[in-house]
Amino acid sequence: MYDLPNFNIKNADFKIPKFLKNRIFWGVVLIVFISSVFGFLSGIIYYSYFSPGADNYFSKLNIGIPQRETIEKQTVYLPQTSQEEAVIKVVNEVSPAVVSIIITKDVPILEQYYTNPFQDFGDFFGPEFLVPQYRQKGTEKKEIGGGTGFIVSEDGMILTNKHVVSDAEADYTVLTNDGKKYPAKVLARDPIQDLAIIKIDSNRTIDSEGGLILKKFPTAPLGDSDKIQIGQTVITIGNTLGEFRNTVSVGVVSGLERTITASGGGVDETLEDIIQTDAAINPGNSGGPLLNLKGEVIGINTAMVQGAQNIGFAIPANKAKKDINNVKNYGKIIYPLLGVRYVLINEAIQQKNNLKVDYGALIQKGENGEAAISSGSAAEKAGLKEGDIILELNGEKITTENALSKVIMKYNPGDKITLKILRDGSENVLEATLTEREQ
Repeated sequence: MYDLPNFNIKNADFKIPKFLKNRIFWGVVLIVFISSVFGFLSGIIYYSYFSPGADNYFSKLNIGIPQRETIEKQTVYLPQTSQEEAVIKVVNEVSPAVVSIIITKDVPILEQYYTNPFQDFGDFFGPEFLVPQYRQKGTEKKEIGGGTGFIVSEDGMILTNKHVVSDAEADYTVLTNDGKKYPAKVLARDPIQDLAIIKIDSNRTIDSEGGLILKKFPTAPLGDSDKIQIGQTVITIGNTLGEFRNTVSVGVVSGLERTITASGGGVDETLEDIIQTDAAINPGNSGGPLLNLKGEVIGINTAMVQGAQNIGFAIPANKAKKDINNVKNYGKIIYPLLGVRYVLINEAIQQKNNLKVDYGALIQKGENGEAAISSGSAAEKAGLKEGDIILELNGEKITTENALSKVIMKYNPGDKITLKILRDGSENVLEATLTEREQ
């Protein structure tokens, strides 16, 4: 331990600053300290008791003041991207117009009973030798399938697939998004495309003045399927597996103008100009809408590839527009008919038949000898003959990508058309009036 020498402050070479001896200085320090304490206490009291009232007062005066940050319980999910926001918006807007279609039918009730087929031979096989047999004991209404559709008019017109409502002996019930059930009537089945239109009726009520009130159904707007781009985002909504109503899936347009052969219910059907998508389409989704991010229906889901990973197909919405207008105007779906059998010319057909052109529709007999020109048809009346090549219809060139049937579909029965044909090496122009195709 070190010993410190005696230290006398009086004898030390140390001087106290004059300002520390000044009473005014210490008075100022005391005032500042007291003010700080009272300011801190005032702030606590204000924010605890007076701040909410002050905020309300200034809000009524419409004076902008900084808002305090508060932590509130989040009750609504906030989209993280503009695309996610668009998808959520479309689903909320269109889902009320998407319906589930329930298919029911009277099916036989089978009763099991036992008989002894050898009873005529006595008890050689024993009295307990019985074989089960079945017999019908009446019928019962039973659900045999399901699909999807969407409402296209406020009075309850619904668009779906033909294969969903193909059974003329079945009954169809529509289940709307709000859980209500409506019996549905099939108005028309498209004879060529996998489309059908059914109808439900809204509940009728009487207002206070005795007037009839019809509830308007929510509708899904149809977009322009000719403007679809490969890679654009699409949304599907459907009654997946006939069990999970209004199931949503998202994907992109994977391809356009596909031609497929769809099979189901023992029927094979060739579909042309189909949209391909990787948005999940499962059994039960048939007839549901394929939507763009604007909430417009650009396709009607119709088929999927079994065993593949999300390869689905939809019929372009523009093909359905004509069906809807036909049903509204004529009560049925009508198709124009020229009345010719033909093969589209490509390079191989040109070389095989030694033709002068590599495009157009070559009129010829069917593989089983069917007539090239239908008797009494518009083609026969116009003077078309076997071996003629139809080059253009109303100035529109006929090619493998723009088939004659595709061009004719743009017109209606009774429309007059102009045909440019090649006959014996010379071009000719003929006029024809399209007739109605028999269904």
